[in-house]
Amino acid sequence: MKVLYKLDVFEGPLDLLLHLIDKAEVDVYNIPIKEITDQYLEYVKAMEEFEIEVTSEFLVMAATLLSIKSKMLLPKPPVVELDLEAYDGEELDPRAELIQKLLEYRKYKAIADLLREKELDRSLVFTREPEDLTAFLTQVEENPVEGLDISDLLLAFRRSLRKLVSRTTVAKIRRDEVSVKDRMGEIIQMLQIKRGKVLFSKLFDYELTREEIIVTFLAMLELMKRKVISCYQHNLFEEIVIEAREEAIKVELTGDEINY
Repeated sequence: MKVLYKLDVFEGPLDLLLHLIDKAEVDVYNIPIKEITDQYLEYVKAMEEFEIEVTSEFLVMAATLLSIKSKMLLPKPPVVELDLEAYDGEELDPRAELIQKLLEYRKYKAIADLLREKELDRSLVFTREPEDLTAFLTQVEENPVEGLDISDLLLAFRRSLRKLVSRTTVAKIRRDEVSVKDRMGEIIQMLQIKRGKVLFSKLFDYELTREEIIVTFLAMLELMKRKVISCYQHNLFEEIVIEAREEAIKVELTGDEINY
């Protein structure tokens, strides 16, 4: 009858040994080395039969188990008092080194299993990029008088009173209006004094407001229109000369003729 084996995959010889110990339900500190060694060798033989590549680590462990097994089969020496000075550090129990390796491997394997579970749990969590949620925050209005005391409020109240007093001050502003007719008369009077000729710049030789300058220019244009004066230049870019006509300089201007 042909026996079929189903081989599990182990990460190394220590992993296989732990599997065999757990399966046999024995204490790792008291390993039945003969049974475990026989089961280990059967597994390695099955790997060879199934043409599974047997790494050197499994073979080294097989040799180690056989060495421990042979030491365990040797008769034990009689119990004598140990000479500590002559003791060279060799372990009394040939399984001690293997037990230490198995304990360390079991610890790291448990940690690896725990990390694998955490990885699985974390893989079930889906995340997204953080977003700006400031638009959903509750808007807290700032207190405009935060940090102020009664003295600051009193000082602000006094300043407000002073501003209120200055606002209630009423000032009357009187505007001196110069008419074109009056300015025309002043120009004619100036021409009479200057013997009928005056430079254009002399009409603005004193400080005039914008309104007075405009009125003066309009008055001069009106006098030119009425052929009371004439303007000319001797050469290009020279001063403009305003000259009065003798037949019109004595003409009196009436109010009906000029109403602005």
